[in-house]
Amino acid sequence: MRVIPVASVALLGAAAFAVAAPAALADDGNHNITSFGFTVSPSTVAPGGTVTLNATGCEVPTVKVSSGVFDTVTLEEGHSATARVDDDAKPGAEYDVTFDCKGEKGTTPLTIRQGGSGHGDHTGPVRPDNGVRAGAGGSLSGMSPGEIGAGAAVVAGALGLGAYKLRRRPGGNA
Repeated sequence: MRVIPVASVALLGAAAFAVAAPAALADDGNHNITSFGFTVSPSTVAPGGTVTLNATGCEVPTVKVSSGVFDTVTLEEGHSATARVDDDAKPGAEYDVTFDCKGEKGTTPLTIRQGGSGHGDHTGPVRPDNGVRAGAGGSLSGMSPGEIGAGAAVVAGALGLGAYKLRRRPGGNA
């Protein structure tokens, strides 16, 4: 009857993942996990410049996008839209851009750069965006080496215990 020991090992593995999962989803201070994705591009813009807003994975036809630095924009049917940043936006400041999908909200920062009008006059090198800090992908990037090590130790311990139990079972030849 090998079914029971194999089932025991499978249950131990599942238990290890159940114990390790909270460490992977631990509260790292980033409360910006949403069921939908969103972007603001570019993430740094001059006063008077424009940004492109996009939301994906929202099941309703409209997503409201608001910020203290531009008028509220409605994204229709998953299409992107542009917003013009206020001319009096404070250079060097960071504003939150909030995406609202049927009451679920996510935010991402928009930084106002110093100098320039924001209409294509780049006075220095252009740095590409590092991506958006939203959705599940952004939540995983903040894990510390300690959290990763703790999760790996739990999984390794469960696998080791399962192997030990299989080898030590009565009458086994494994």
